Amino acid sequence: MMYDFNTIEKKWQDHWAKNQTFKASNTSDKPKYYVLDMFPYPSGAGLHVGHPLGYIASDIYARYKRHKGFNVLHPQGYDSFGLPAEQYAIQTGQHPAVTTEANIATYRRQLDQIGFSFDWSREVRTSNPEYYKWTQWIFIQLFESWYNNESNKAEDIKTLISKFEAEGNTTVNAACDENIEPFTAEAWNAFSEVEKQNILLKYRLTYLAETEVNWCPELGTVLANDEIVNGVSERGGHPVVRKKMTQWSMRISAYAERLLQGLDTIDWTDALKDIQKNWIGKSVGASVTFNVNGHDDTIDVFTTRPDTIFGVSFMTLAPEHELVSKITTEAQKAEVEAYIEKTAKRSERDRMADVKTISGVFTGAYAEHPFSKEPIPIWIGDYVLASYGTGAVMAVPCGDQRDFDFAKHFDIAIPNIFEGVDISEEAFASKDNVKIANSDFLNGMNYKKASKRAIYELEQLGQGEGKTNYRLRDAVFSRQRYWGEPFPVYYVDGMPQMIDKAHLPIVLPEVEKYLPTEEGEPPLGRADVWAWDTENNAVVSNDKINHTTIHPLELNTMPGWAGSSWYFFRYMEDAANRDGVFASEEALKYWENVDLYIGGSEHATGHLLYSRFWVKLLKDRGFVNVEEPFKKLINQGMILGTSAFVYREENTNTYLSKGLTEDKNVLPIHVKVKYINASDELDIEGLKQDSEFGDDYADAEFILEDGVYKVGRDVEKMSKSKYNVVNPDDIVADYGADSLRLYEMFLGPLEQYKPWNTAGITGVHGFLKKLWKLYVSEDGLKVNDAEPTKDNLKTLHKTIKKVQEDIENFSFNTSVSTFMIAVNELTAQKCTSKDILEPVLVLISPYAPHIAEELWSQLGHEGSISTVDFPEFEASHLVESSKKYPISFNGKMRFTLELPMDMSKDDIEKTVMAHEKTIAQLDGRTPKKVIVVPGKIVNIVG
Repeated sequence: MMYDFNTIEKKWQDHWAKNQTFKASNTSDKPKYYVLDMFPYPSGAGLHVGHPLGYIASDIYARYKRHKGFNVLHPQGYDSFGLPAEQYAIQTGQHPAVTTEANIATYRRQLDQIGFSFDWSREVRTSNPEYYKWTQWIFIQLFESWYNNESNKAEDIKTLISKFEAEGNTTVNAACDENIEPFTAEAWNAFSEVEKQNILLKYRLTYLAETEVNWCPELGTVLANDEIVNGVSERGGHPVVRKKMTQWSMRISAYAERLLQGLDTIDWTDALKDIQKNWIGKSVGASVTFNVNGHDDTIDVFTTRPDTIFGVSFMTLAPEHELVSKITTEAQKAEVEAYIEKTAKRSERDRMADVKTISGVFTGAYAEHPFSKEPIPIWIGDYVLASYGTGAVMAVPCGDQRDFDFAKHFDIAIPNIFEGVDISEEAFASKDNVKIANSDFLNGMNYKKASKRAIYELEQLGQGEGKTNYRLRDAVFSRQRYWGEPFPVYYVDGMPQMIDKAHLPIVLPEVEKYLPTEEGEPPLGRADVWAWDTENNAVVSNDKINHTTIHPLELNTMPGWAGSSWYFFRYMEDAANRDGVFASEEALKYWENVDLYIGGSEHATGHLLYSRFWVKLLKDRGFVNVEEPFKKLINQGMILGTSAFVYREENTNTYLSKGLTEDKNVLPIHVKVKYINASDELDIEGLKQDSEFGDDYADAEFILEDGVYKVGRDVEKMSKSKYNVVNPDDIVADYGADSLRLYEMFLGPLEQYKPWNTAGITGVHGFLKKLWKLYVSEDGLKVNDAEPTKDNLKTLHKTIKKVQEDIENFSFNTSVSTFMIAVNELTAQKCTSKDILEPVLVLISPYAPHIAEELWSQLGHEGSISTVDFPEFEASHLVESSKKYPISFNGKMRFTLELPMDMSKDDIEKTVMAHEKTIAQLDGRTPKKVIVVPGKIVNIVG
């Protein structure tokens, strides 16, 4: 009976689906375990073999936990809103919902055929109104919350209103906008409704504000920093500029300290924690206020080194700083405006990364030093960001390399305030232990004492105070797109109003085109039915807007990270109970949070940070029981593709084989790897006839070497544009899903990047054939009730020990090697014992579930192998009762002899000397001495 993997895998995938084998229960006597993958965006290209890497690892762990007696929740869904579907809709006119549905169908088919143990009954799609109803509801909770620094948590906005009504805002300690005017209770109660709403927006955890954003004119939308690569949009490579727009923002900055502290409570890698710590960027120092000469304005800066206040020789503002246009002199105006226009074309990320370029422009204005009263020139420079700190720095060129380089470049004074330190062009070493000099009342102090004294003196002047600052900025939450969650917001007198939960979801309207309007409004500005009727609580036609009972709705949509910031809670609630709540109290109490989360490290400062923020908000407001969404997080590496290149001679249609390209002017061009064989030889005719390339190669001349065309190869990220994508459908068809699963784990440690090589999968596939033959012969099942031998038991239990250790340490690649060794040993031992071969199937079933299920069934078991207890390791079977001694003569081993481990030294010597091989080797000679090391060697000398 042959190993017919195609039939076997289809059979068991159908069985799992029909019997809902992996459906989790929210009530169980078993301990719970929640395993989750970062859910996929369903692109039109479908999966390539790199995508399942993390899914296979999480599936192995989920299956292992079931074997260990856990009630496992292992769900899957789709992050189905997003810019790619919208761009495709713009190009084709097809509704994003249609293409998204088709893409999901492809993904689901591909995922199913790899044999994942997902509980599909809990599937979520972020673009389904039944799901985004609750994303809208969470947005409302943020709007209806403020952050109380006294209680250190978010509270209902009603409690803040009560404070205002009773005592005004002078005693309120809140996370809020800067420079809020103080008011009394009497003043508050006398304010108009619009005035009150305006004030509350400065305190709410989601609010409207004019913000510097990354605007992509070609895409017609705002982009997050992580959607920009090298100054252009990640999607399409379009230019991005900085622009001020009124946007919804999330006051994530209120949670900066809690986001930092929370990292100590979760099992994440140090590297990932460091990324978040650096992004949050906690700094302790002082806020210093500089007066601007000739103006009533002041400039606030934050510094971690207030002890260097006397070393300030210039100030630099971000080009976007609100004061730039106001303080720039007429003589400098043209130069400043030209510089601002140039800077607007660079993303914040590029500006932060560029430490070599020195650029800036003098505004013509001066600030006043708070102590010396000396004038300080005010410059603008793109190394200062409006979104970081106050958008201004006090430059101390003797203490900071970048300030030093700027001062040298523009010939600005560099006062030295460090005693005995020579200021040079070399990188600056720490001056923490150097005493301060040339600094008036700070002379002779170290930096700690000088910092405290400087802060005290600034406070006496009313021009500064001690302060803790965070790099973390509030997150822009508006996108000028169609294919995203609509805001549950309408406007009365320009003020945002929330739509009641009872009337959610507010569903995306139909539009004629998915582009911004000719007036520059977002695509929802094209909707004809997009107004809110407050009497009938319904979306109605725009022509009914009367600004009394019918009002305009918000035209922006939410960003991609909205739906992904809470989806893990939605999975907790089974599909039958989702209508009334985003997740029930019982489900939230039972599952709590995710025990194991696997996904890419590229989400460290986006999804992972935002979801932590939302969970803390939901905890503060009493909707969930946990502070952190993900207890343990593992970042899987990437499977790389091996690209293939042909080499076109410059200005010709001639292609040279790789070995002929030396000293030639050639252009390497990617070609599809499907036309390349294992010897790196090109199928020229196949390439010429490929319709995707049109006539590019039809008339091309290919110059061969030794009768063939050899391509170049390189390992790169797997990408459709590089033609190096390997489709898992092809691998499953040719080798089976179990081979794919085992091979992806076998490639190397989960966290590492590793190249794909289809030729390598044949070894793993051969192993599965050998596994099959261990159980089944041409005549049928070989397994019987034979008593296991000592060697059988030894092989089994060392395999149990190693596989369990490997799974718990996420070292899946070494498990595959262990399986291969075990099958080789059991085959050599001619093992047919059911007592050995049944537990071996359980061990391998998380990795290769289909073959394990089939063999388990053939052994006479009913039901799935997936919940059978994991075999127990018994150390006694690995304790050696005998030792194979190398018997040496004058240091050269001549034969081996197996002896009991408990044999004494004298008995070992007597037994060896009496052995026939020893007698033959000595040939009548008497040895000078016999060296015996029990448990190791015997050496006969002489």
